[in-house]
This record gives sequence, C-alpha cells and structure tokens, in this order.
Amino acid sequence: MKAEPKRQRAKFGEILVQAGIITEQQLELALTQQRKSKGRLGEVLVEMELASSEEIISALSQQLEIPHVWLRRGLIDPTIVTTIPKAKAEAFKVIPMFKVGRALTVATADPQSIFLLDDLAKITGCEIQPVLCRASDIDTFIEEYYATGEDGEKAQTLDDSFLSTLEESDLEVVEEGAQASIEELEKVAEGSPIINLVNLIIRNGIRDGASDIHIEPDLKTLRVRYRIDGILFEANPTVLTLDLHSAIISRLKVMANLDIAERRMPQDGRIRVTIDGNEVDLRFSSMPTILGEKIVLRILDRRSAVLDLLKLGFNEETLTRFKKVLLRPYGLILTVGPTGSGKTTTLYSALNLIRSMEKNIVTIEDPVEYQLEIINQVQVEEKVGLSFAKVLRSVLRQDPDIVMVGEIRDRETAEIAIQASLTGHLVLSTLHTNESSGAIARLLDMGIEPFLISSSVTCVLAQRLVRTICEECKTEYIPPDSLVQSLGWEPDKKLRLSQGRGCDNCYDSGHKGRLGIYELLVTDEELQALILKNPSTEEIQKQRRSVGQKFLVDDGFDKVRKGLTTIEEIKRVLFSEQDFGGM
Repeated sequence: MKAEPKRQRAKFGEILVQAGIITEQQLELALTQQRKSKGRLGEVLVEMELASSEEIISALSQQLEIPHVWLRRGLIDPTIVTTIPKAKAEAFKVIPMFKVGRALTVATADPQSIFLLDDLAKITGCEIQPVLCRASDIDTFIEEYYATGEDGEKAQTLDDSFLSTLEESDLEVVEEGAQASIEELEKVAEGSPIINLVNLIIRNGIRDGASDIHIEPDLKTLRVRYRIDGILFEANPTVLTLDLHSAIISRLKVMANLDIAERRMPQDGRIRVTIDGNEVDLRFSSMPTILGEKIVLRILDRRSAVLDLLKLGFNEETLTRFKKVLLRPYGLILTVGPTGSGKTTTLYSALNLIRSMEKNIVTIEDPVEYQLEIINQVQVEEKVGLSFAKVLRSVLRQDPDIVMVGEIRDRETAEIAIQASLTGHLVLSTLHTNESSGAIARLLDMGIEPFLISSSVTCVLAQRLVRTICEECKTEYIPPDSLVQSLGWEPDKKLRLSQGRGCDNCYDSGHKGRLGIYELLVTDEELQALILKNPSTEEIQKQRRSVGQKFLVDDGFDKVRKGLTTIEEIKRVLFSEQDFGGM
C-alpha cells in the first residue's frame, strides 16, 4: 500500500498575495530585493513598507501551521520564566509563556530554526511548543520579566510594590459594609496591598469592557477571568497565589455588606464604586466549591449600555417594521433568545424610544439593571412573595399605558400579560426560546388558549449577539469557492470577507464589541389563522418561509458579507457542527 504523498505547503509569498496584503508585482519586487540583500522575505517586505510586521507574523503562522500571539502580561507565567536563563533567552530571542505537564510553550520570532528548539528542549528538559510573535515584543518582556534577578533567577512575583502602583483615586467604594465589625474591617485591611489588588481587578475589568469578573480558586493558583463580548479571557495582572484567596473574598464581602464568616452557603450582594468620575454597580455572587468560594461580579456600567435601537445592529427593514409595531397602543411584544442574547437591552431601547411625559410606563424586573427617567421600575422579590404575577396584578391598577415584564416564566404571568394586552395596554416581555416561531409553541405548551395568543401577540423578535471584527487588526480575504457554495451564495469574484488577525486591542481574539442579529415575526391574518389550529414550531416556520420572512441565519450572513462579523462567529452562535455541515 502506497503512502499518501505529503501535503504541499503553501509558499509564503503566495499566502500574502491571496490574503490581499501585497500584489503579484510587489512580490516580484520584494523577491528581487531579497536576492540582493540575502535577507528573509518577510524582513524585506517590512523594510519596503509593503506589509506590517503583524501581517508577516500572521502569514508565517498560516504557512508553518504554528499559532501566533501578541504578547501581553497576562499570557506569561512569571514562575516559569527562569526555565530558560536570561542570556539564552536574549540570544535565541525567546521567552517561556506557560507550562502544562512536560509541554513548555515558548514565544519565538524564529520557529524555523530547528536547532534552536532542540537546544531549548535540552536546557529545559521539556517538550517545546513554539508560538510566533514579534521580536520587539520578546525584547520588551525579557527586560520586564528578568528585571528582578540575575540570569532569570528570580521572576516577577506578587508584592507590595506591584500592588501599591494603583492610586486611591482610580477606584473608590461608594457604599462600604456598615454592618461589618471593626475587627473584621481591620483584619481585611491589615495591609493596603489586598485593597489595591481588589481595586485593580475591578478597575481593569471595567476599563476592558467586561460584563463579568470571575475570581476562582484552582489547585495551585487563584484565577481571575473577564467575560468580554461573551467570551471568558484569563486576565491575571500577575500570578495570584492561593494564600490570597481568603483575604480577597473577605474584602469583596465587606464591600458588598455581607457576612465574611459565612463560607458554606451562596451569598448575593451589591457593590457600588466610582471609576474615572462615574458610578458603576457590581452584582456580587459567591458559590462554595470543593476548592473554596468562587466569586462572580456582574458589571452594570451605564456608560457602556447601548439603549438606542439604531445602534443595536438592526437592518433597515426589520427596524422599520419593529418600530411600527412599537407605536401601536396595545398588544403583546415578545423578545426571545437564550440567556445573554441581549433581550433586556432591546426592551430597554424600545422603551427609550417610546417613553414620553404623556405615557405611564411601568417595568417589572428581576433585578432592575438600568434606571431610566420617566419610567416607574419595580424589582421582583421572590423571597417575600413578590413574584412577576403578583406585581403585574398590582401594576394594572396603577393606570399604566405600557408595561414591561422582565420575563414570562409561568402560565399565570403569561395569562395576566395577555389579558392586559387585550384590554388596551402595550405589554413587552421576554421568553426563553431559540427562534421567533418557538415563542408561539411555548405559549401553547403553557396552556394558553390559541385564540388568546392569536389575538394578543403582535410580534416576536428573536435575537442573538455576535462579536464584531476588531477595527485595529481587520483584514480582508477572498473566500474559497467551496465555502461560498456550502453557504448557498451566488458565485461572486468580487466578494471579499473580513476577519481580525488578533492584537492587543482585542485580547488576540480578532473581535471587539458585539451587535445583534434578528428575525422578526409579525402576526398577520394568515399567521393568526394558523395559530388557531394549534401548530408546531416547524409548521409556523414553513408558513413564514413561504411568505418570505428572513431568519436569524439570513441576517447573520448579511452582516458577514458587509464585513461586520465572521462566518465562524455565526457558526458559534447559531449552529452545531452537524447543523453547519461540519465546516
């Protein structure tokens, strides 16, 4: 049996041409110059200003099938830097990043030097896994991480000098825990480094645009992760040891006015801080794990909240139809999607559009996330029996014009919301279903009569949040014909799609920020007649498709063609591997 021939590796210059970074003519000029200078093609292209060092690294990564990174402090574990002496690191232009088992990941600007990798394996006794990065970044981090010792004998660790770099004015707690005893406060604030560290973690999370901060104990270290644009990134300012865990948890509990002695039960609280002159609310949640308490801080930063329908990502047609429904005096408007898909933000934006001094608007929420003027907001308190249904009954006696119900969770709430919409009120709410047609089926499953759904539901808006391409590292490419065909698009030689290379601005992800993709189901006469027949989700989808309704995937791919997001992002949010043909 014949062995399969080795796959031919693409030439470096061809990759750059195919990516649209340089032209064929520019490649020929660079090759001519390379033959004269005897240098490397990438270096020649940078010297001729035909390509940036970032583009060269990205193309080299693709050719060699070696990952590339833009080095930053959170990616380097200071405790393993000494694995390679400083003199060797400078000579080889490398720096160790982290170690998993016997595998040592090393950042290098020259992965083609096999002898270099062999030498590093002998020095460290590890299996070397190279990643590509810029030589200038390696120089910078060698200076930083080897600065505290001779030949790398002592790497940077957590100490008072590091923590004290955070000035008190950077972040200030607005509401301290008044109920904590003096002894507890003194114990937590034994030294300012812990206070400074907690402030630093919160400050960096807010400034990086995180929605949540996770502080969790591991087997040997304490990990800090930020959820940015829906994805978790490890973001330790430096290595945090487990002996800091209790002090950090105690400090946060004092800030949230909670019992620092209680470690066996979950606790919830609220912290308010000021940063850069603005107040930011943090929702505190603790959960006991086998390794100790895990903390999650939900950041509610009003400055980062986009409460404008025009800026959420609606296409013009969908926005026009949705605004038309919002201006009706009565009816039930539903937004649907999984947790974290932006449903509440859409409802806030809708209220922001239609609120006025002539209308009495009441919201029922769990919890109230953002406060809006001229709107009466009520928070559900299940512990004292103040449920959505109970509050909704009371609200209807408050002469409302518009009512927003944070979520329809049960039949009782659904029935009251529907009755309110049928008696002259505009009701907005959310449901946990995956697509717009699923909302009808969900109400039917709750036991709501079909004629009530048909008469009350005016529209269902399904949505997801997808990450947008980072503008700092955005680049274009020509999609393969096979990909275009698999998506069912018409062949187009002029088609260019976009993607992000990854940079410091976007945590090397290639994405920065998010926007929505939407499908809007408006209840017309045909759909009303179908609902009366108690249809399945599939029957509703088939009927909607027959009248030309656009679905989530259609809006998603429209945004891909416009260069706002990527195919991979639509795949991540909407499909499984099987649904997407394993692409």
